Amino acid sequence: MKKEINPRSEELRFDTIVEPKNKWFDLNLKELWKYKDLMLLFVKRNFISQYKQTVLGPAWAVIQPLLTTVVFTLVFGGIAKLAPGGVNGFIYYLLGTVFWQYFASCLTMVSHTFTSNSNIFGKVYFPRMVLPVSTVLTNLISLAIQFSFFLVAWVIFLFIPGYSMQPGWQIALLPLLVLELALLALGCGIIVSALTTKYRDLAMLVSFGVQLWMYATPVAYSANMFAGSKVEFLYWCNPTCPIIETIRFAFLGPAAAQFRPEMLGISWITTFVILFIGILLFSRVEKTFMDTV
Repeated sequence: MKKEINPRSEELRFDTIVEPKNKWFDLNLKELWKYKDLMLLFVKRNFISQYKQTVLGPAWAVIQPLLTTVVFTLVFGGIAKLAPGGVNGFIYYLLGTVFWQYFASCLTMVSHTFTSNSNIFGKVYFPRMVLPVSTVLTNLISLAIQFSFFLVAWVIFLFIPGYSMQPGWQIALLPLLVLELALLALGCGIIVSALTTKYRDLAMLVSFGVQLWMYATPVAYSANMFAGSKVEFLYWCNPTCPIIETIRFAFLGPAAAQFRPEMLGISWITTFVILFIGILLFSRVEKTFMDTV
C-alpha cells in the first residue's frame, strides 16, 4: 500500500538561496570552500586549454620567461647597463621575470573573469569568486615550472666564480611573498573585472597598464637607481617593488637588491586594502552583471 505524503507536513529546505543585491559586502567563504572540487576542475580546465594544440605544450612556461630574460639581459643589462654590478645578469633578470610574469598573468586573466565566462554564469549558479581564485591557482602551476628552471640555473651559477650570490634567511619568506603577489593580482584583477561589466574600455587598457606597471617595478633595472632621490619613498610604495626586491635579496644577496621590512609591511597593508575593495565591488556586481555584460 502506497503511503501518501502531505506536502504541507514536509519542511522545505534549500541548499542555496540566490538573492538580489542587498549588501555591499556579501562574501560567503564557507560556500566558496564547498565548491573546492569545482575550483579544482576549473584549474585543470584552464591549464589544459592554455597549452592545448601547441607543439611544445607546458614547455612554453619555461620558453616565455627565458626569451624575456635573454632580451632583458642583452638590452637592459648589456646595452643600458642597468643591472647591478657584480651580479650575474641572466640570473638577476630571470628571477625578476619569473615572479613578475606570474603576477601579470594572474591580473590579466582575472580582469576578464566576467566577460570571458558570461556563458557559464548565465546557465548555472556557483560562487562567482570560484573562477578568479581558480585562475590564480592555475598560474601557480606555471610558476612552479618556471621557478624549478630558475633553481637549476641558480645552483649552476652558484659554483661559477666571479659573481656575488649570497642567499639569506629571507628565502623562508618566499611562500608569503608568492601569497602576497597572488592576493594583489586577485584584488586588482577583480576590481577591473567588476568595472568592465559597464566600462568595456578598461579591458583594452589592462595589457597596457600591466606593461607600465612593470616599468614602475624593479624588474628590468635595480631599485638602487632611486636611492637618495626625492621620489625614493614614493617608488617603494608601489606594492610590487618590495616583493621583487625581497625575492632578489633572498637569493642573490645585498649586491643585487635591498631588503626593507618597513616597506614590505606597507606593501602588505596596500595589498589587503586593494583586495578588500576588489571583493566589495565584485560581490556588489556579481548578482546583476548579466544585465549589463
